[in-house]
Amino acid sequence: MDFKNKRVVIMGLGLLGGGAGAAKFFVSHGAHVVVTDTKTRDKLEGTRGELSGFDIEYVLGGHREKDFTQADLILKNPSVPSDSPFLSLARKQGIPVHMSESLFMSLSPTKNIIGVTGTRGKSTTTALIFRVLLSAGKHVHTAGNIPGQSTLSLLDQVDSSSWVVLELSSWQLESFGWWKISPHIAVLTNIYEDHLNRYASMDEYIADKQQIFMHQKKDDVFVVNGSRQITRNIAGHAPSRTVYFDATMWPSTERLQIPGGHNIENAAACLTVCRQLGVDDRTIISAISSFSGLPGRLECIRELDGVRYINDTTSTTPVAAISGMHAFPSQSIVLIAGGSSKRLPVDALADEIMTQCKALVLIKGDGTDELVRKLVEKGYTIDPADVYETLSAAVTNARKKASPGDIILFSPGFASFSMYTNEFERGNDYVTTVTSLHAS
Repeated sequence: MDFKNKRVVIMGLGLLGGGAGAAKFFVSHGAHVVVTDTKTRDKLEGTRGELSGFDIEYVLGGHREKDFTQADLILKNPSVPSDSPFLSLARKQGIPVHMSESLFMSLSPTKNIIGVTGTRGKSTTTALIFRVLLSAGKHVHTAGNIPGQSTLSLLDQVDSSSWVVLELSSWQLESFGWWKISPHIAVLTNIYEDHLNRYASMDEYIADKQQIFMHQKKDDVFVVNGSRQITRNIAGHAPSRTVYFDATMWPSTERLQIPGGHNIENAAACLTVCRQLGVDDRTIISAISSFSGLPGRLECIRELDGVRYINDTTSTTPVAAISGMHAFPSQSIVLIAGGSSKRLPVDALADEIMTQCKALVLIKGDGTDELVRKLVEKGYTIDPADVYETLSAAVTNARKKASPGDIILFSPGFASFSMYTNEFERGNDYVTTVTSLHAS
């Protein structure tokens, strides 16, 4: 792990902290760091502020060929398309191309690594496993697809006895395929249609997800959702020992603080993983049962005038919005939804809105347009005035439609990039708006 005087090019600084963390890591190890990004200096002002005082060369607003032919290492941001001609240039020169997680896996002194992926539930499952292992007295860290955390910085913190829990997106897992690596314990929570605005097909999407287990050895473990045929079919390709989980494994007498049937599945996944590591059920169940959830995932922001305001901004697919509605089966829901399309089917979401929601308020976006067309096709009346340019206006209108005892559920079901940098910025806007409301 000697990066002294090496030329490291970070392609895509990003806005969630991973790129900044990687830059700090390489500078601290004596590398000459070049950060190149198609975004302009102004767009990256916040992230660059985190790197004030670090000796970094910036190439912003575009890329230079020479940076990709004269480097010792290219570190690619997951959002950068893998077919970039600049990456092709680097590979032709024999220059290694990594993402943070594949480089960490390659250099880590510990092989006690748990990787968690899935279309839904990977963040919560990662957090639960980390919480249980911490309660069990393990030396444990978490990183990966988590805003504000640097995976590479863990190389300075772990030893051969440490445990690491990595949340892994399909884009991050693509680099596991390049380097033929998989974690000791791989977890697949579920598979639904997603990211079809980036992948040409579901087969391509699943192929990247499968990298989490495809390079495991016989003594490794693949923990997978056994309640769905698609994940059982995927498990048939695993070279490792396969262990199934489903919601029935979670004790019916134990109540979770986090709502929704999907979170029972997440709890069961955690239970299964931690049993594999010899943690006793009492420790596992206690840690899971006391978990209050993550920000932006069915997070209750406040109750005002008898109405609860729920932030589910990480709901970026129709399936996620449906899960959000199902989490409150006995309550009247005013749903705030809409945003940018991922080219996913909206038929089921339209059906659920028609049967589950007292009222619907929409925020603009091409995904919203798809949903409106489907709802109108099914005979649902949409008032054009209920499609809003801003989230604050949507919240104001939703409040007018809600009565004491209702829930205002912000579960968009679509991506955020037409209005926000990412779903977390969108969620922060919702929280700010809701917390500024005054009682009637």
